[in-house]
Amino acid sequence: MRKIAFVVQRYGLEVNGGAELECRQLAEHMNENYEVEILTTKAVDYVTWKDEYTQNRETVNGVLVRRFSVKEPRNNKEFNRLSEKVLQGKSTKEEEELWMKKQGPYSVELVEYIKEHKEDYDVFVFFTYLYYTTYFGIQEVYDKSILIPTAHDETPIYLNIFRQMFQLPRGIFYQTKEEKEFVEKKFQVKSIPNNDGYGGVGVEVPTDISAEAFRQKYGLEKFVIYIGRIDEHKGCKDLFTYFKEYKKRNGGDLKLVLMGKEIIRVPDTKDIISLGFVSDEDKFNGLAACEFLVLPSQFESLSMVVLEAMKIGKPVLVNGKCEVVKGHCVRSNGGLYYQNFYEFEGCMDYLMSHADICKKMGKNGQTYVAENYQWDVIIKRLSDLVEEICIRK
Repeated sequence: MRKIAFVVQRYGLEVNGGAELECRQLAEHMNENYEVEILTTKAVDYVTWKDEYTQNRETVNGVLVRRFSVKEPRNNKEFNRLSEKVLQGKSTKEEEELWMKKQGPYSVELVEYIKEHKEDYDVFVFFTYLYYTTYFGIQEVYDKSILIPTAHDETPIYLNIFRQMFQLPRGIFYQTKEEKEFVEKKFQVKSIPNNDGYGGVGVEVPTDISAEAFRQKYGLEKFVIYIGRIDEHKGCKDLFTYFKEYKKRNGGDLKLVLMGKEIIRVPDTKDIISLGFVSDEDKFNGLAACEFLVLPSQFESLSMVVLEAMKIGKPVLVNGKCEVVKGHCVRSNGGLYYQNFYEFEGCMDYLMSHADICKKMGKNGQTYVAENYQWDVIIKRLSDLVEEICIRK
């Protein structure tokens, strides 16, 4: 049986992050046909990267996890100061690599383990292009590596150090068509074997979802929902501004319900309700009860929550400046997208006043997810890439 190492910045049931959850789900499903191990850090928080796990080894849902210490937690003052220079594109390779270390998670132990145990694994799967663990780790085992970049058009990806890194892997497993097109154009890597742009995860939702249970628990009736980190970088500040202006101009009893950790302050208004971090039961019940999902983020590489909403049969309203989620809407005909307030207002009005069309959009989304985001399909694509790399070695 072939042995695969998934290398990822954080890992665990307690870790709240879309890429990390995707990694865990992929690893657990691949573990059915391969011997899978996780190489990761002891960090839980992506802002500090401070060691929080105490064990060096543990088994999580049947998968062996090896954890390594972070040498230096992130010093945000130093990191932000360096970022001001580096992200302007006027820095040397040495400065950019220092930026990578300052960003973290700076785990020298993990990279040393990869170097020393290269021959113990058939393939190394590196998750997320952006972090120290991928950038320095893939250099040690590039000839037996697959990169799952979770890349999108953002400032850091234009750093010069990534030009070489994206040339290294023997395979690339893309999340979406948009990610594939962007990465291939940016880094000229069309010749590297890949999965043709349909990757990500199989979308799973519970079978016992209850919209009524959510309405009764929280006393909510008519609302749209946002699920994710409540952060300016996720577009939440603009969402708050747009929604308040929408209510000012249109009135009504519609609420905006937020689920997720608050990084920025939520406006003190009766129309915006923050529930904080909730259970999966509440999340899916809330999706079932809402009018539709709204996702204001401009930077997404897949968006699990959009696919989950579609699977449940709910339309989505997304930021059209994000090509990935816009692509989901266009290919599925299961959602609308906006690029400014007036388009946001128009989409809100249309979705709120066309129940029959919303129902059809919901069914379209369900068909799209069923055809492209089922586990048997996803695992076959990744397994085919693993086997191709093993044969080529």
